[in-house]
Order: sequence, then structure tokens, then C-alpha cells
Amino acid sequence: MIHVVLLRGINLGPKRRVAMADLRAWLTELGYTDVRTLLQSGNAVVRTDKGPDEVREEVEAALAEGAGFTVDCVLRTAPELRAVVDADPLGDVVTDPSRYVVSFLDVPGRWPEIDPAEYEPERVHLAEREAYFWLPNGQLKSRILAAFPPRKGEVATVRNWNTVTKLLAMAAE
Repeated sequence: MIHVVLLRGINLGPKRRVAMADLRAWLTELGYTDVRTLLQSGNAVVRTDKGPDEVREEVEAALAEGAGFTVDCVLRTAPELRAVVDADPLGDVVTDPSRYVVSFLDVPGRWPEIDPAEYEPERVHLAEREAYFWLPNGQLKSRILAAFPPRKGEVATVRNWNTVTKLLAMAAE
């Protein structure tokens, strides 16, 4: 089975740094094969017979030991990531895939009730474990993205559409 591992909150500034070479080495030491990483923001694709929950626990433990700090991760299998891309619910309005993002949750979302019209031109589409956001003015000052923080006990991490499709291509190789 192929798993896509999405690390949350690393390499965004001078702290919480994780070298992708180290990440690949730690994942390989766990017995995963075909280990590949994408970009510096904590994206990996691995092959293993283990299920998602076991992979997540092992990866988080290896990162805590190797990096010296806690790193939450969210996993999707290759077919689950294919379903995310195939859904593409906002593709008809998106003009820049770098401003089209998906928030991946580790558990089914308990989404806040909002009036989407209050956030125009930003858009959101909610799925069970993903929220798709069209952010024509970017993420930094996005009001709609800020309206969807993970709730207590949830882990969420955001990737732009370019990264999501590249990860899918890696998972399909």
C-alpha cells in the first residue's frame, strides 16, 4: 500500500527544521520502501503493508526522536488522494492552482457554520476529511481559512493544489 505522509508545521521558519534527507532516512529505517519526499514542507510518499494508523504512530515517534520535537502528521492512501484530486470541487472557479488549497484533517471534520457570502471572493467546499479553499488573494490574510481552525483533538495541514497533484503523481509512479 502507498501512503502519502503530510507533516504539519515544519520548515516554516528558523525553528522546527527537518531536513528531507533525514526524513527519508528515518522513514527507511522504519522499513518503508520507495521513500520519496517533495519540497521542504514535509511531504513524503512511502510503500508499506502497514495500515494508516500504524504508519502515523511510527512516523510521529520517529520524528519526535530524530528531530527532537513533536510533529503531527496526516496520512492519505494513494486511492484516497486520487479521490481528493478527482473531486476538484472548486476547479471551475480556480485561476491559480497555487492559491487553491486543501486542508487535510486526520479525522472527519466538525465544520463551523458560516455564511460563504461573507467571505467572497474566497470560496470553500467541505468534504468529510478535507476542506477545499479558493483563496484568490492568498493564504496569509485569508479570512475564510482563518474561520476553519482545527478543533481540539484534530490535526490539519494545508497543501496547495500544485503540491497535491504532484504528490498524487508520485504516489502513482
